[in-house]
Amino acid sequence: MKTALFLFILFTNIFLYAKHGDTRSFALKSLTSSWNTNWDKHTIVYDELLSGGPSRDGIPPLDTPKFVSTKKAKSFLNDDEPLIFVEINNEKKAYALSILIWHEIVNDSLSNEKILVTFCPLCNASLVFSRVLNNKVYDFGTSGLLRKSDLVMYDRQSESLWQQFTGKAIVGDSLKLQLKPLISSIVSFKDIYTHHPKTLILSQDTGYSRPYGKNPYLGYDNINSSPFLLNEKIDARMPPMRRVATLSLNNKHKAYSYKILKEKKIINDTFEKKEIVIFYKKNVLSALDENYIKDSSRVGSASIFEAKIKGKKLNFYTKNGKFYDKQTHSVWNIFGLSTHGELKGTQLKKMDSASHFWFAWVVFKPETLVYK
Repeated sequence: MKTALFLFILFTNIFLYAKHGDTRSFALKSLTSSWNTNWDKHTIVYDELLSGGPSRDGIPPLDTPKFVSTKKAKSFLNDDEPLIFVEINNEKKAYALSILIWHEIVNDSLSNEKILVTFCPLCNASLVFSRVLNNKVYDFGTSGLLRKSDLVMYDRQSESLWQQFTGKAIVGDSLKLQLKPLISSIVSFKDIYTHHPKTLILSQDTGYSRPYGKNPYLGYDNINSSPFLLNEKIDARMPPMRRVATLSLNNKHKAYSYKILKEKKIINDTFEKKEIVIFYKKNVLSALDENYIKDSSRVGSASIFEAKIKGKKLNFYTKNGKFYDKQTHSVWNIFGLSTHGELKGTQLKKMDSASHFWFAWVVFKPETLVYK
Protein backbone atom coordinates (compact mmCIF):
# COMPACT_ATOMS: atom_id res chain seq x y z
CA MET A 1 0.00 0.00 0.00
CA LYS A 2 2.79 2.44 0.98
CA THR A 3 4.66 1.66 -2.24
CA ALA A 4 1.57 2.27 -4.35
CA LEU A 5 0.89 5.56 -2.54
CA PHE A 6 4.50 6.64 -3.00
CA LEU A 7 4.38 5.92 -6.73
CA PHE A 8 1.06 7.75 -7.06
CA ILE A 9 2.49 10.86 -5.36
CA LEU A 10 5.70 10.63 -7.40
CA PHE A 11 3.95 10.45 -10.77
CA THR A 12 1.45 13.11 -9.75
CA ASN A 13 4.32 15.47 -8.92
CA ILE A 14 6.07 14.64 -12.17
CA PHE A 15 2.87 15.45 -14.08
CA LEU A 16 2.36 18.74 -12.25
CA TYR A 17 5.98 19.69 -12.71
CA ALA A 18 5.78 18.98 -16.42
CA LYS A 19 2.57 20.96 -16.74
CA HIS A 20 3.39 24.00 -14.62
CA GLY A 21 7.17 23.96 -14.06
CA ASP A 22 10.23 23.80 -16.28
CA THR A 23 8.80 22.60 -19.59
CA ARG A 24 11.64 23.82 -21.81
CA SER A 25 12.65 21.80 -24.82
CA PHE A 26 16.03 20.09 -24.82
CA ALA A 27 17.32 22.73 -27.27
CA LEU A 28 16.22 25.61 -25.04
CA LYS A 29 17.68 23.94 -21.95
CA SER A 30 21.01 23.50 -23.74
CA LEU A 31 20.97 27.11 -24.89
CA THR A 32 20.30 28.43 -21.38
CA SER A 33 22.13 25.83 -19.28
CA SER A 34 24.39 28.38 -17.56
CA TRP A 35 21.59 30.80 -16.66
CA ASN A 36 20.28 31.19 -13.09
CA THR A 37 16.73 31.88 -14.22
CA ASN A 38 13.89 30.30 -12.25
CA TRP A 39 12.33 28.38 -15.13
CA ASP A 40 9.52 27.00 -12.93
CA LYS A 41 7.80 30.39 -13.12
CA HIS A 42 6.46 31.48 -16.48
CA THR A 43 3.36 32.95 -18.11
CA ILE A 44 4.24 31.87 -21.64
CA VAL A 45 4.61 28.62 -23.54
CA TYR A 46 8.32 27.88 -23.77
CA ASP A 47 8.05 26.81 -27.40
CA GLU A 48 7.45 30.51 -28.17
CA LEU A 49 11.03 31.33 -27.18
CA LEU A 50 13.35 31.04 -30.19
CA SER A 51 17.03 31.70 -30.60
CA GLY A 52 17.66 34.85 -32.61
CA GLY A 53 21.25 33.74 -33.34
CA PRO A 54 23.49 35.68 -30.93
CA SER A 55 24.13 34.34 -27.42
CA ARG A 56 23.12 36.18 -24.27
CA ASP A 57 24.63 39.68 -24.47
CA GLY A 58 26.09 38.72 -27.86
CA ILE A 59 24.40 42.00 -28.80
CA PRO A 60 26.03 43.96 -25.97
CA PRO A 61 23.95 46.47 -23.99
CA LEU A 62 25.45 49.82 -23.06
CA ASP A 63 25.89 50.21 -19.29
CA THR A 64 28.11 53.28 -19.12
CA PRO A 65 26.91 55.39 -22.05
CA LYS A 66 28.79 58.57 -22.91
CA PHE A 67 27.19 61.69 -24.38
CA VAL A 68 28.23 64.65 -26.48
CA SER A 69 26.67 67.99 -27.38
CA THR A 70 24.51 68.41 -30.46
CA LYS A 71 27.36 70.44 -31.98
CA LYS A 72 29.84 67.57 -31.63
CA ALA A 73 27.25 65.02 -32.77
CA LYS A 74 27.06 66.78 -36.14
CA SER A 75 30.39 65.13 -36.95
CA PHE A 76 28.76 61.67 -37.09
CA LEU A 77 24.99 62.17 -37.48
CA ASN A 78 23.03 63.08 -40.60
CA ASP A 79 20.33 65.76 -40.24
CA ASP A 80 17.52 63.31 -40.99
CA GLU A 81 18.77 60.36 -38.94
CA PRO A 82 16.24 58.89 -36.48
CA LEU A 83 16.89 59.31 -32.76
CA ILE A 84 14.95 58.31 -29.65
CA PHE A 85 14.26 61.57 -27.81
CA VAL A 86 13.55 61.48 -24.05
CA GLU A 87 12.78 64.41 -21.75
CA ILE A 88 12.37 64.27 -17.96
CA ASN A 89 12.12 67.40 -15.80
CA ASN A 90 13.43 69.55 -18.67
CA GLU A 91 16.54 67.38 -19.02
CA LYS A 92 16.90 65.84 -22.46
CA LYS A 93 18.84 63.00 -24.04
CA ALA A 94 18.68 61.39 -27.48
CA TYR A 95 19.87 58.01 -28.74
CA ALA A 96 20.61 57.47 -32.44
CA LEU A 97 19.17 54.29 -33.93
CA SER A 98 22.43 53.99 -35.87
CA ILE A 99 24.01 53.11 -32.50
CA LEU A 100 21.05 51.36 -30.86
CA ILE A 101 20.72 48.97 -33.79
CA TRP A 102 24.04 47.40 -32.63
CA HIS A 103 23.23 47.32 -28.90
CA GLU A 104 19.41 47.32 -28.52
CA ILE A 105 19.60 48.26 -24.81
CA VAL A 106 21.00 51.24 -22.90
CA ASN A 107 20.95 51.25 -19.09
CA ASP A 108 21.04 54.94 -18.29
CA SER A 109 19.91 57.78 -16.00
CA LEU A 110 18.10 61.01 -16.81
CA SER A 111 17.26 63.65 -14.24
CA ASN A 112 16.34 61.65 -11.13
CA GLU A 113 15.16 58.60 -13.08
CA LYS A 114 16.97 55.36 -13.88
CA ILE A 115 15.89 54.60 -17.43
CA LEU A 116 16.00 51.73 -19.87
CA VAL A 117 16.22 52.68 -23.55
CA THR A 118 15.42 49.82 -25.95
CA PHE A 119 15.24 49.27 -29.69
CA CYS A 120 14.17 46.04 -31.38
CA PRO A 121 15.10 46.33 -35.09
CA LEU A 122 12.94 43.33 -36.03
CA CYS A 123 9.82 45.10 -34.75
CA ASN A 124 11.02 48.65 -35.39
CA ALA A 125 10.09 49.18 -31.74
CA SER A 126 11.79 51.91 -29.72
CA LEU A 127 10.54 51.91 -26.13
CA VAL A 128 11.77 53.59 -22.96
CA PHE A 129 11.02 52.44 -19.42
CA SER A 130 11.86 53.23 -15.83
CA ARG A 131 14.10 50.45 -14.53
CA VAL A 132 13.07 50.94 -10.91
CA LEU A 133 10.52 48.51 -9.48
CA ASN A 134 9.53 48.40 -5.81
CA ASN A 135 12.44 50.75 -4.99
CA LYS A 136 14.91 48.36 -6.63
CA VAL A 137 17.03 49.30 -9.64
CA TYR A 138 17.32 46.68 -12.38
CA ASP A 139 19.97 46.40 -15.10
CA PHE A 140 19.09 44.74 -18.37
CA GLY A 141 20.79 42.79 -21.10
CA THR A 142 19.88 41.00 -24.33
CA SER A 143 18.96 37.35 -23.86
CA GLY A 144 19.58 36.30 -27.47
CA LEU A 145 16.01 34.98 -27.52
CA LEU A 146 13.03 36.21 -29.47
CA ARG A 147 9.32 35.82 -28.82
CA LYS A 148 6.87 36.80 -31.55
CA SER A 149 9.93 38.21 -33.38
CA ASP A 150 10.46 40.67 -30.51
CA LEU A 151 13.49 41.22 -28.28
CA VAL A 152 13.46 39.25 -25.03
CA MET A 153 15.49 41.03 -22.35
CA TYR A 154 16.79 39.72 -19.05
CA ASP A 155 17.61 41.51 -15.81
CA ARG A 156 20.90 40.86 -14.08
CA GLN A 157 19.41 40.94 -10.58
CA SER A 158 17.03 37.96 -10.86
CA GLU A 159 17.90 36.77 -14.40
CA SER A 160 14.20 36.87 -15.22
CA LEU A 161 13.14 37.30 -18.86
CA TRP A 162 11.18 40.34 -20.01
CA GLN A 163 9.25 41.09 -23.19
CA GLN A 164 10.52 44.32 -24.70
CA PHE A 165 7.26 45.14 -26.44
CA THR A 166 5.14 44.99 -23.28
CA GLY A 167 7.72 45.64 -20.56
CA LYS A 168 6.40 42.58 -18.69
CA ALA A 169 8.42 39.86 -16.98
CA ILE A 170 7.45 36.56 -18.60
CA VAL A 171 9.83 34.06 -16.94
CA GLY A 172 11.52 33.90 -13.54
CA ASP A 173 11.26 35.32 -10.04
CA SER A 174 10.21 38.76 -11.33
CA LEU A 175 7.18 37.17 -12.98
CA LYS A 176 4.17 39.45 -13.49
CA LEU A 177 6.12 42.61 -12.74
CA GLN A 178 5.84 45.28 -15.42
CA LEU A 179 8.18 48.14 -16.22
CA LYS A 180 6.71 51.64 -16.20
CA PRO A 181 6.77 53.13 -19.73
CA LEU A 182 8.23 56.59 -20.17
CA ILE A 183 7.27 59.10 -22.84
CA SER A 184 9.63 59.15 -25.82
CA SER A 185 9.52 59.86 -29.53
CA ILE A 186 11.43 59.20 -32.74
CA VAL A 187 12.52 62.46 -34.34
CA SER A 188 15.24 63.66 -36.68
CA PHE A 189 18.59 64.90 -35.45
CA LYS A 190 17.91 68.27 -37.11
CA ASP A 191 14.63 68.70 -35.21
CA ILE A 192 16.50 68.01 -31.98
CA TYR A 193 19.35 70.48 -32.49
CA THR A 194 16.95 73.08 -33.90
CA HIS A 195 14.34 72.99 -31.13
CA HIS A 196 16.30 71.43 -28.22
CA PRO A 197 19.96 72.36 -28.85
CA LYS A 198 21.09 71.50 -25.31
CA THR A 199 20.05 67.85 -25.68
CA LEU A 200 22.80 65.36 -24.85
CA ILE A 201 23.42 62.91 -27.71
CA LEU A 202 24.61 59.33 -27.22
CA SER A 203 28.25 59.14 -28.26
CA GLN A 204 29.76 56.62 -30.65
CA ASP A 205 32.48 56.15 -28.04
CA THR A 206 30.80 53.06 -26.59
CA GLY A 207 33.81 50.87 -25.83
CA TYR A 208 32.81 48.57 -28.70
CA SER A 209 34.07 48.45 -32.27
CA ARG A 210 30.96 48.59 -34.44
CA PRO A 211 30.34 50.13 -37.89
CA TYR A 212 27.89 52.73 -36.58
CA GLY A 213 25.81 54.18 -39.38
CA LYS A 214 25.70 50.86 -41.23
CA ASN A 215 22.48 48.86 -41.27
CA PRO A 216 22.92 45.11 -40.56
CA TYR A 217 19.26 44.50 -41.53
CA LEU A 218 19.53 45.56 -45.17
CA GLY A 219 16.08 45.96 -46.78
CA TYR A 220 14.24 44.62 -43.73
CA ASP A 221 11.53 47.29 -43.75
CA ASN A 222 10.46 46.42 -47.29
CA ILE A 223 6.67 46.40 -47.23
CA ASN A 224 6.65 42.89 -48.73
CA SER A 225 9.16 41.42 -46.28
CA SER A 226 8.24 38.62 -43.92
CA PRO A 227 8.93 39.09 -40.19
CA PHE A 228 11.88 37.09 -38.87
CA LEU A 229 10.97 34.01 -36.79
CA LEU A 230 7.29 34.92 -36.47
CA ASN A 231 5.11 31.82 -36.23
CA GLU A 232 1.84 33.61 -35.49
CA LYS A 233 -0.67 34.40 -38.21
CA ILE A 234 -0.34 37.98 -39.41
CA ASP A 235 -3.37 40.26 -39.24
CA ALA A 236 -4.22 41.00 -42.88
CA ARG A 237 -5.69 44.45 -42.36
CA MET A 238 -2.30 45.93 -43.31
CA PRO A 239 0.98 44.61 -44.74
CA PRO A 240 3.18 43.24 -41.93
CA MET A 241 5.95 45.83 -42.30
CA ARG A 242 3.67 48.85 -42.62
CA ARG A 243 4.66 51.44 -40.04
CA VAL A 244 1.88 52.50 -37.70
CA ALA A 245 1.55 55.15 -35.02
CA THR A 246 -0.12 53.52 -32.04
CA LEU A 247 -2.04 54.65 -28.99
CA SER A 248 -3.49 52.84 -25.96
CA LEU A 249 -6.12 54.31 -23.63
CA ASN A 250 -8.28 52.52 -21.05
CA ASN A 251 -6.99 49.14 -22.30
CA LYS A 252 -8.22 50.00 -25.81
CA HIS A 253 -5.82 50.29 -28.72
CA LYS A 254 -5.72 52.12 -32.03
CA ALA A 255 -3.30 52.20 -34.95
CA TYR A 256 -2.78 54.90 -37.58
CA SER A 257 -1.16 53.83 -40.83
CA TYR A 258 1.88 55.79 -41.98
CA LYS A 259 0.45 55.54 -45.50
CA ILE A 260 -2.47 57.72 -44.42
CA LEU A 261 -0.26 59.96 -42.29
CA LYS A 262 2.00 60.67 -45.27
CA GLU A 263 -1.05 61.86 -47.20
CA LYS A 264 -2.72 63.90 -44.46
CA LYS A 265 0.30 65.11 -42.41
CA ILE A 266 -2.13 65.81 -39.54
CA ILE A 267 -4.95 63.71 -38.11
CA ASN A 268 -7.47 65.19 -35.67
CA ASP A 269 -9.25 62.33 -33.94
CA THR A 270 -11.22 61.28 -30.88
CA PHE A 271 -10.31 58.05 -29.12
CA GLU A 272 -11.82 56.86 -25.85
CA LYS A 273 -13.42 60.31 -25.41
CA LYS A 274 -10.01 61.94 -25.67
CA GLU A 275 -9.35 64.63 -28.29
CA ILE A 276 -6.01 63.94 -29.95
CA VAL A 277 -3.88 65.19 -32.80
CA ILE A 278 -1.14 63.37 -34.71
CA PHE A 279 1.68 65.36 -36.28
CA TYR A 280 3.64 63.69 -39.08
CA LYS A 281 6.94 64.80 -40.65
CA LYS A 282 8.37 63.03 -43.66
CA ASN A 283 12.03 63.96 -43.09
CA VAL A 284 13.11 61.04 -40.86
CA LEU A 285 15.18 58.28 -42.49
CA SER A 286 14.58 54.56 -42.07
CA ALA A 287 17.16 52.70 -39.98
CA LEU A 288 16.33 49.43 -41.75
CA ASP A 289 16.46 50.20 -45.46
CA GLU A 290 19.76 50.71 -47.30
CA ASN A 291 23.24 49.49 -46.39
CA TYR A 292 23.95 52.86 -44.76
CA ILE A 293 21.23 54.73 -42.88
CA LYS A 294 22.26 58.04 -44.45
CA ASP A 295 21.28 56.59 -47.87
CA SER A 296 17.94 55.17 -46.73
CA SER A 297 14.48 56.30 -47.75
CA ARG A 298 12.51 58.86 -45.74
CA VAL A 299 9.75 57.09 -43.83
CA GLY A 300 8.92 60.00 -41.55
CA SER A 301 7.90 60.07 -37.91
CA ALA A 302 4.68 60.71 -36.01
CA SER A 303 3.89 62.09 -32.56
CA ILE A 304 0.52 62.01 -30.80
CA PHE A 305 -0.68 64.75 -28.45
CA GLU A 306 -3.75 65.67 -26.46
CA ALA A 307 -5.48 68.37 -28.51
CA LYS A 308 -6.47 70.58 -25.61
CA ILE A 309 -4.97 73.62 -23.92
CA LYS A 310 -6.41 74.63 -20.55
CA GLY A 311 -9.49 72.54 -21.25
CA LYS A 312 -10.14 74.10 -24.67
CA LYS A 313 -10.08 71.90 -27.75
CA LEU A 314 -7.82 72.84 -30.63
CA ASN A 315 -8.18 71.73 -34.24
CA PHE A 316 -5.06 71.53 -36.35
CA TYR A 317 -4.14 71.86 -40.02
CA THR A 318 -0.94 71.87 -42.04
CA LYS A 319 0.33 74.35 -44.62
CA ASN A 320 3.71 74.55 -46.35
CA GLY A 321 5.09 71.83 -44.10
CA LYS A 322 4.11 73.58 -40.85
CA PHE A 323 1.48 72.73 -38.24
CA TYR A 324 -1.14 75.31 -37.19
CA ASP A 325 -4.17 75.37 -34.93
CA LYS A 326 -7.39 76.75 -36.44
CA GLN A 327 -8.33 78.71 -33.33
CA THR A 328 -5.29 81.05 -33.16
CA HIS A 329 -3.23 80.03 -36.22
CA SER A 330 -0.19 79.59 -33.99
CA VAL A 331 2.68 77.48 -35.36
CA TRP A 332 3.59 74.16 -33.70
CA ASN A 333 6.57 71.83 -34.09
CA ILE A 334 6.93 68.04 -34.05
CA PHE A 335 7.47 68.15 -30.28
CA GLY A 336 4.01 69.69 -29.75
CA LEU A 337 5.48 73.08 -28.81
CA SER A 338 4.09 76.32 -30.24
CA THR A 339 6.96 78.32 -31.72
CA HIS A 340 5.13 81.34 -33.17
CA GLY A 341 1.84 83.14 -32.69
CA GLU A 342 -0.58 83.79 -29.86
CA LEU A 343 0.17 80.45 -28.16
CA LYS A 344 3.97 80.68 -28.48
CA GLY A 345 5.64 78.72 -25.69
CA THR A 346 2.59 76.52 -25.07
CA GLN A 347 3.27 72.78 -24.88
CA LEU A 348 0.76 70.11 -25.90
CA LYS A 349 0.65 67.05 -23.66
CA LYS A 350 2.46 64.14 -25.31
CA MET A 351 0.48 60.91 -25.28
CA ASP A 352 2.08 57.56 -24.41
CA SER A 353 2.34 56.48 -28.02
CA ALA A 354 4.89 54.94 -30.36
CA SER A 355 5.51 53.76 -33.92
CA HIS A 356 6.12 50.14 -34.86
CA PHE A 357 5.73 47.66 -37.67
CA TRP A 358 2.08 46.64 -37.91
CA PHE A 359 2.73 42.92 -37.36
CA ALA A 360 4.58 43.58 -34.12
CA TRP A 361 1.89 45.80 -32.63
CA VAL A 362 -1.08 43.67 -33.59
CA VAL A 363 0.45 40.32 -32.56
CA PHE A 364 0.52 41.62 -28.99
CA LYS A 365 -2.69 43.68 -29.25
CA PRO A 366 -4.93 41.81 -31.72
CA GLU A 367 -8.06 43.75 -30.74
CA THR A 368 -6.56 46.99 -32.11
CA LEU A 369 -8.83 49.38 -33.99
CA VAL A 370 -7.49 50.77 -37.27
CA TYR A 371 -8.04 54.39 -38.28
CA LYS A 372 -9.53 54.72 -41.74
